[in-house]
Amino acid sequence: MAYNESQNDAAAKDKAIDDWLPITASRNAKWWYSTFHNVTAMVGAGVLSLPYAMAQLGWGPGIVILVLSWDDHAVHSVANDIRLTFFIMIFASVQMVLAHLPNLNSISAMSLAAAVMSLSYSTIAWAATLNKGVQPDVDYSYKASTRTGAFFGFITALGDVAFAYAGHNVVLEIQATIPSSPEKPSKKPMWRGALLAYLVVAFCYFPVAWIGYWCYGNSVDDNILISLQKPSWLIAAANMFVVVHVIGSYQIYAIAVFDLLETALVKKLHFSPSFMLRFVTRTVYVGLTMFVGICIPFFGGLLSFFGGFAFAPTTYFLPCIMWLSIYKPKRFGLSWTANWVCIVFGVLLMILSPIGALRHIILTAKDYEFFS
Repeated sequence: MAYNESQNDAAAKDKAIDDWLPITASRNAKWWYSTFHNVTAMVGAGVLSLPYAMAQLGWGPGIVILVLSWDDHAVHSVANDIRLTFFIMIFASVQMVLAHLPNLNSISAMSLAAAVMSLSYSTIAWAATLNKGVQPDVDYSYKASTRTGAFFGFITALGDVAFAYAGHNVVLEIQATIPSSPEKPSKKPMWRGALLAYLVVAFCYFPVAWIGYWCYGNSVDDNILISLQKPSWLIAAANMFVVVHVIGSYQIYAIAVFDLLETALVKKLHFSPSFMLRFVTRTVYVGLTMFVGICIPFFGGLLSFFGGFAFAPTTYFLPCIMWLSIYKPKRFGLSWTANWVCIVFGVLLMILSPIGALRHIILTAKDYEFFS
């Protein structure tokens, strides 16, 4: 009897902790929550660098890599007088407040707004570019004038594309908010929401990348909105949409980190679940990300570096390795071969892309002043 009571007490304690943690606190999400959570997580500001990535890759490889990557998963212009450091501090101040929302479901409305914003600024980017048309003397050759520069530009662009498709890294956390039972497993509504999300991703990514490169060629900037410049009111609106979206997407990713940190604190280090523990943990995390953002604002280089080093494994080859381990398809069959192609490509991307990104950061850093 005493043993059973001890088991019951331990189970009750674990349930109380799970009810407090941000991912497992509420499992009443609807299937469409996964759609806009996934869109918010996936369609990020990285989409605006895709025309620049196309300029590094060229038409053929650029289209192939963009489509295969998608298939593999089924305010600058108006505030030149405000320093980047101040923008980051303002952004972090907003996150300091939002970070204290308890769980993923509590930010559903914000995530929906962010998903709408991502669709809006992506549409503005390709529609405004299409309206301007092909620029005079457009050049579709590689941006670099040397073979070495072209090679490093190519592998850097691969990292940009990997980063753009990295939003699926939080799908498990999103799925954990959906009710699940043996009769009605959460994978079915999750798949429905994820499929719709990827259709939205395709609508955002492909037109921006292809139309942006078609109109500007290798002269495109690493953010298509910078290349557009006019009309200034529309570009200003698009930049504001980017800000709203990034505020929401930061929270989608941060919730997963908060859950990891708070789980370690209460289950391994045996802190008591409390408002103060959550307040200190989340405030410190947001403060650290703000400090890193102020110190290292190399947008293009960091996209490629993290795209290759951090996201290529989870995007391209780790899921393939797990699938092969679980299902054990016939050797040299279509499924086995396709997965191994993804594994080899993903490993090469993880190795090569950060090298190109570091070169880009080093070249950019020559003229950079900290806290500028």
